[in-house]
Amino acid sequence: MFLRANTRKKDGKLHRYWSVVESRRTADDRVLQRQVLYLGEINDSQKRAWTRAIKVFADDGEASQVAIFPDDRQVPELDCEVVQIRLSELSLQRPRQWGACWLALELWGQLDLDRFWSPRLPPSRQGTRWLNVLKTLATYRLIDPGSEWRLHRHGYRHSALGDLLGEDEGIVQSDTLYRCLDKLLAHKESLFSYLRARWQDLFGVRFEVLLYDLTSTYFESDPPGYGKRQFGYSRDKRFDCVQVVIALIVTPEGFPIAYEVMAGNTADNSTLADFLDRIEAQYGKAERIWVMDRGIPTEEVLARMRSAETPLRYLVGTPKGRLSKLEKAFLTKPWEQVREAVQVKLLDQGEELYVLARSEGRRNKERAMRRRRLKRLWRRLHELQGQKLTRDQLLLKLGAAKKEAGRAYTLVAIRLPDPDQPVTPQTFTFVLRKDKLREVRRREGSYLLRSNLTGEDPAALWRYYIQLTEIEQAFKELKSDLAIRPIYHQTDERIEAHIFVAFIAYCLQVTLKYRLKALAPGLTPRAALEKFAPMQMVDVRVPTTDGRVLILPRYTQPDADQKLLLSQLKLTLPEQPPPRIQSQPAQIA
Repeated sequence: MFLRANTRKKDGKLHRYWSVVESRRTADDRVLQRQVLYLGEINDSQKRAWTRAIKVFADDGEASQVAIFPDDRQVPELDCEVVQIRLSELSLQRPRQWGACWLALELWGQLDLDRFWSPRLPPSRQGTRWLNVLKTLATYRLIDPGSEWRLHRHGYRHSALGDLLGEDEGIVQSDTLYRCLDKLLAHKESLFSYLRARWQDLFGVRFEVLLYDLTSTYFESDPPGYGKRQFGYSRDKRFDCVQVVIALIVTPEGFPIAYEVMAGNTADNSTLADFLDRIEAQYGKAERIWVMDRGIPTEEVLARMRSAETPLRYLVGTPKGRLSKLEKAFLTKPWEQVREAVQVKLLDQGEELYVLARSEGRRNKERAMRRRRLKRLWRRLHELQGQKLTRDQLLLKLGAAKKEAGRAYTLVAIRLPDPDQPVTPQTFTFVLRKDKLREVRRREGSYLLRSNLTGEDPAALWRYYIQLTEIEQAFKELKSDLAIRPIYHQTDERIEAHIFVAFIAYCLQVTLKYRLKALAPGLTPRAALEKFAPMQMVDVRVPTTDGRVLILPRYTQPDADQKLLLSQLKLTLPEQPPPRIQSQPAQIA
């Protein structure tokens, strides 16, 4: 990098503007130059009339007007302090990530979260601004998630959050971060009520359709299984770890309106009744449609939803066993086309309507998976038939093959040798169950839905149900982009606070997602953050002739892609931070 001066003559006066420029050599041996930092005008003239002064902050925090001149120019007499700088000794120090941090705080501002949190997180008597601690936690979780200890030791100093929030490293002391977590949980329900109203004002989001599902998240450590940390069914395939279960309600656009952290051994079908009461108590009674996957509602809960004073409408996936019972009744019903490659049949059962949907794309996917697993199983069975094994060894290897094959294992009838027989091709045989295969082929790509929306258009019912992919996407983003797992905290309160901070970060992300959908379609929130991430902040340090140092914190200039995205999102970059002038640190002999 090097300094470049551009001169401009205006009204008979010569002005000189300075930039830090980077040179790069391309693959075809060309040299390209890019302006990294714009430093502005450094006075060149002897004439008092157009000498430019800037406001700088001294060591004691006091601001004053200072005129800056290169050390090779004669200094005129001025009303303000004059500082001569040694441009030949200019250096760039402390590069830190700025662009994504700034974007995250812009999202915070769009949601007007200061208005919600300021009265709930007032500064401490010692001067700790808890609101800024929470902003740091949420922004860090959104941009570069990790543990609080990592934020304390590494994350904060490599980001420009301190510059944007006006805070030093005291804000990320580990005890400060943990104490902030302890202050958050009491405001969870009121925050989601506030955000619901805010999203409605910003985007006109409607909350008539609610998607409900559950996931789990695990602990990498091996703590004792008490409190909410319990062993249970792991969606992450980490059955060796204790876990907690997270139940979530989102809109079809992905906006969360409630969630709950439950013990890791909580059964899915035991959670819905409490959530119905909670949503009604928090948001009032309304005409809502609950969309859920199979296994969540019980028959008792569905009956309660139908018989409520204001009936609660629902659309739920149904286990395939029920399809077997209703298959004959569906045979006489005609197929209706709801969209290309998707057909449905309707079966009215009085208070409820059953919808049999058949998707060509889903059928092709399920058929390819079934064929792949069946071929692998068939090949493995032939291998076992040719090996010299004891009966016990054969049983162990068949157990492993069964786990790998999944449902495809039921398509093969296997005859095992008796306990007193050796394992030979005559005593260990297998054949394809062609009747079972025909049944499976007939049902591939089909799924059964159940609803009390008896008068609804079948195409609308199908659209409601496929929106469940949005809640699956929410879980995916929480676990991948926001790294909600694994959890390292030990107490239930800290565990829930960790998850709460992840949900605050998710609220920022889903707000950006909705902005991008309208203004920059095709770009994901993670891609947008990554586009802004290369914008760094550096300290331009220039020694003065009187032994001090002029420090100009500057963020790098946006490139063409970043400028386009700023324009699309209707965002404007802030002014560069004010300069500082400080004494040189004493040299240690």
